[in-house]
Amino acid sequence: DGAAAPMERGAQPGTPPCLPPSHPPADEDDFQFILCEGCRQESPNLKLLTCLHTLCLGCLSENKPIGQCPVCSTAIPQASGIPDMDNLLFINLQARLKVYKELSSSGGPSCSRCRVKTAAVWCSECEEFLCTKCFEDHQWFFKKRSHKAKRVEELRAESAHQFLEDNRKSCSLFCSTPGHAEQGHISSIYCQQCEKALCCSCALLDSRHTAFCDIRSETQRRQQELGSITRALRHQRGGFEATCAALQEEASRLERAQRELRELIRQRVEQLVRLLRREEEELLGMVEARQEQGRRELAQELQRVEGVLRRMEAGERLVEKMSLYATEQEVMDMQPFIKGALQDLQYLQPPEARDRTQAGDLVECRARLQEL
Repeated sequence: DGAAAPMERGAQPGTPPCLPPSHPPADEDDFQFILCEGCRQESPNLKLLTCLHTLCLGCLSENKPIGQCPVCSTAIPQASGIPDMDNLLFINLQARLKVYKELSSSGGPSCSRCRVKTAAVWCSECEEFLCTKCFEDHQWFFKKRSHKAKRVEELRAESAHQFLEDNRKSCSLFCSTPGHAEQGHISSIYCQQCEKALCCSCALLDSRHTAFCDIRSETQRRQQELGSITRALRHQRGGFEATCAALQEEASRLERAQRELRELIRQRVEQLVRLLRREEEELLGMVEARQEQGRRELAQELQRVEGVLRRMEAGERLVEKMSLYATEQEVMDMQPFIKGALQDLQYLQPPEARDRTQAGDLVECRARLQEL
């Protein structure tokens, strides 16, 4: 029996525990693609959106009010916000990677059946770790089936990529006829007319099914079809990448233009501020000069007016005193002189009042201020 071959080389009772793996643990960065693209966490409920991004139910529930993919903003057509398609590939890869992590653990996996002894063999068909005794029972029970079994020591020497590739089952589809899947009817035939996987009984007994082909041929054809579309999209992607690069360059130019314009505005404003400061200094200097000149002119006029007032007061006081105390001789001697001085005062006129705020310099100052 071919399935018993691993057992011939397998561990016997008393065999030392499994050796640690001879290669470093799998780099977790290699399998980041199987995580939810929203929260970057593992999840048993991964949904595949029409935009081909993968999100868990938690992220989809939070994103439901938006109704768009949080990665690329593509609309989610389902009203519930939950796509119908499960990402079976990523879900199954998570399960198989969990097996590989258990396999690579320091203590090694324990038997999936007896749960006591250390596993010596892995059956990829049953997806179970088996100790020596349970593997003997397994081989006897499945002696007519070609289950692939491999020693744990050999598996631990493999990389995660090799383990996932070797344990990829070529055909594990069940018959699409209602009730047959529960009975374990494995499909090996594909009906091209109704596009369903069938077991041998349905293919032979149901005359509605025609144009059969091997299920493996159909899966290969579908893989090739996806590959062809991907290659065509790779050529089309070049145009989008060029457009994306052009848009990014345009965005960069716009950002540069805005940055240069902001810098130019800042420089111009600084220039204007400096200009205004200079104008301020000039206008203040002009006002100060005019004010100083006005103060001098006013002081001179005030001095003349005050002098006239003091002369008048002195004349009045002298005339008053002469009338009281002067003798006839004093009047005869002094009167002509006092008369002439008083007549000189009579010829004087007070200066005319004028608006000094409208002087020429101040008018010019107001005009320049208005221009600013």
